[in-house]
Amino acid sequence: MEEGMLGTSSESHFFEGVEKLLEIWFEDSAKLDGDLRNITRIEWEKLLCHVKCEIISFKKNDFIDAFLLSESSMFVSKRRWILKTCGTTTPLKCLEQLLELAKTQGYTVISDIFYSRKNFTRPEVQNSPHKGFYEEVTYLDTIFPEGRSYCLGSINLECWYLYTFSRPDVKALPDLLVAEQHKQKDNVDADPDQTIEILMQHLDKDVMLAFSKSRFASGPEATTHSGIDQILPDMIIDDFLFDPCGYSMNGINEQGEYMTIHITPEEKFSYVSFESNVALNNYTKLINQVVRTFKPGKFIVTIFANKSSLAYETMKELEIEYSTLSNWRRTDMQCCNFPSYNLLFAQYSRAVENWT
Repeated sequence: MEEGMLGTSSESHFFEGVEKLLEIWFEDSAKLDGDLRNITRIEWEKLLCHVKCEIISFKKNDFIDAFLLSESSMFVSKRRWILKTCGTTTPLKCLEQLLELAKTQGYTVISDIFYSRKNFTRPEVQNSPHKGFYEEVTYLDTIFPEGRSYCLGSINLECWYLYTFSRPDVKALPDLLVAEQHKQKDNVDADPDQTIEILMQHLDKDVMLAFSKSRFASGPEATTHSGIDQILPDMIIDDFLFDPCGYSMNGINEQGEYMTIHITPEEKFSYVSFESNVALNNYTKLINQVVRTFKPGKFIVTIFANKSSLAYETMKELEIEYSTLSNWRRTDMQCCNFPSYNLLFAQYSRAVENWT
C-alpha cells in the first residue's frame, strides 16, 4: 500500500481495496522432502512480478511462511499456497509459474483450488484477466477445465464470486500417470481446514484515522492503538503502515494458523478485510470483535469448513446467533455444499448507530 497501492488521498484518487483471493492445496507427494516452503525467495519474487506486487516483509515458523506484500499477503505451507492481492494486481497470471514451481517439490496433483472476491467497486480499472468474473472464469478454465464457478448474493447489488475445484475429481497435471492419480486420491485423508473472511465497507471515520502516517509513524503503533493485536492475541504480528495511508498485517501462531488484515482507509472507498484459518467451534465472538474494532456500515462473512474441521457443524449456529444482534440486520444468507467443503455466506448492514 505504498504510493502505488493506496496513493494519495486527493479527490481524483481511487484505490480498489477489494481483494482477489487465490488458494491452492496440493496432494501429498510421494517425494518425502517435498515442501512448498523450499521454494526460494528469489523464485517467489519472480512469480510475483506476474502479479504486479512485491515482497516488503517476511516472517516464518515451523509450519508457515508469511509474506507481507506491497498489495496484501502471501502464505506458504508444506502443500498449501495462498495469495491475496488488491488494487489492479493480476494474481491469475502467476498460476502457470506456480504449478511449475510446485513440480520441483514433487507436487503434481491439485486437491483443491479456490479463487474468490467480492464485486469490485470499479471493475473498469482492472487489468485482464480480471476485468470481469466471466473473463476470470474463462482464464481459469484453460488451466482447470473441471472447475466450477458461483455467484452468491445479489448480482445487481453486493455479491461474492467463487471459482472452485475439489476432489474427488482430482486434477492431475499432464505428466502424471492415471494410476498414480487414483492411488493418491484413495490414500489421502483431508487435513482439518477452515477459513473465515470478513469483508467490511463504510468504515467508521475516526477508526480509519489510525491508519494514516499523519496520525502514527509506524505499523506497530497503529496495531496497538486500534486493538488489532487483541483480536487473536497468540499471533506474532508483522505489520506495515503505508505512506500516506493504508495498512497491512500478517499474523502467525505456533499451530501454523494465520490471520491477515488489509485496510484502505479513504472515506469515499474505505475497505477492510480480515481473514484467518484459526480453528474455532464457534466464530461469533471473533466476528463481534472484528466488527467492533473497525465499526463498518456493512460487511460480508464467508466461512469455508471441511468435514474434518471444528467449524463444520457450527456454521448454521453462527448464523442464528449473529442475526439476533439488535444493531444488525441480515440482508442475505446462503449455504453451499461442495465435495469436500461447506460454505456459509452472509451479508449484514447496520440497523442503528450504536457501538456500545
